[in-house]
Amino acid sequence: MPPRTYAIVGVGALGGFYAGRLHHAGHPVHLLLHSDADHVRAHGLKVISEHHGDLSIPANAAHAYDDPAAMPRCDVVIVGLKTTHNHLLPGILPHVVADGGIVVMLQNGLGEERRVAEIDGVGGRCTILGGLAFLCSHKVGPGHIHHLDYGQVRFGQYTPDGRDAGVTETVRAVAGDFAKAGVPVELEPNLDLARWKKLVWNVPFNGLSVVLNTTTDVIVGHADTRRLSADLMREVQAGAAACGHAIDDAFLDLMMANTDRMVAYKPSMKLDHEACRPLELEAIYGNPIRAAASAGVALPRITMLYQQLKLIDAHRTA
Repeated sequence: MPPRTYAIVGVGALGGFYAGRLHHAGHPVHLLLHSDADHVRAHGLKVISEHHGDLSIPANAAHAYDDPAAMPRCDVVIVGLKTTHNHLLPGILPHVVADGGIVVMLQNGLGEERRVAEIDGVGGRCTILGGLAFLCSHKVGPGHIHHLDYGQVRFGQYTPDGRDAGVTETVRAVAGDFAKAGVPVELEPNLDLARWKKLVWNVPFNGLSVVLNTTTDVIVGHADTRRLSADLMREVQAGAAACGHAIDDAFLDLMMANTDRMVAYKPSMKLDHEACRPLELEAIYGNPIRAAASAGVALPRITMLYQQLKLIDAHRTA
């Protein structure tokens, strides 16, 4: 059986890293780019990893496109865009995913799979998975990705009602490709629970790094901001519980311990802010706040952080 073909929509710090890994594992990889398309056609995709060395895709193997209608339909489409660009997906996904294919939303936040399921030509024709990447990686130039640390992905299958899908054969297939590419994987029977667990880290450290203008090591290294981070984690835990998803205290401790072991790190929202790009506020903050509120639970610290970030984001657009 030939290897599955992959389309990568959004070839930045995240999409570029996994594109390089899948290419080196023998999968045909097709890249949808914006401003970097000509550069990648001419020079390939440069992916350098602190732990894995050169994962680059040479120019003669870099199938780079700037028009989704020109792409072949692929077995698996990895969406690595920021959630602030998901409004573009109705014009992309119907062109690039094969009939009976798989769309993997490799993004932050909560609730974006539902939006994809509502796209004509996608929902009902494809299986939708969520992927949660635990990755320290930066885009340092056109077609140039620098991987610093981590890389694990958790995969789960989307269900409209948020209930357990179980570990399906589709999840096993995609996770198996990533595992053969050297990516640590975990299989999640409930995607919504997995997304709430990812928010345990994303809510405190993405937002605080912007509001406080600092890096993760400084946040966890100061007693007051470490305590604030822990309080925000507990509010995520409460929101998840209100929506029927239990996260135990040991997981919160693990996320704090993992952050202690990180290099001095700027989360993706901090990098977006510094580059004057839109912040992923709705997927990471607004959607969870609204989901918890609909279940009768307020998240006051998270709401305050969300409101502060909205002001900062408004100043960017102004």
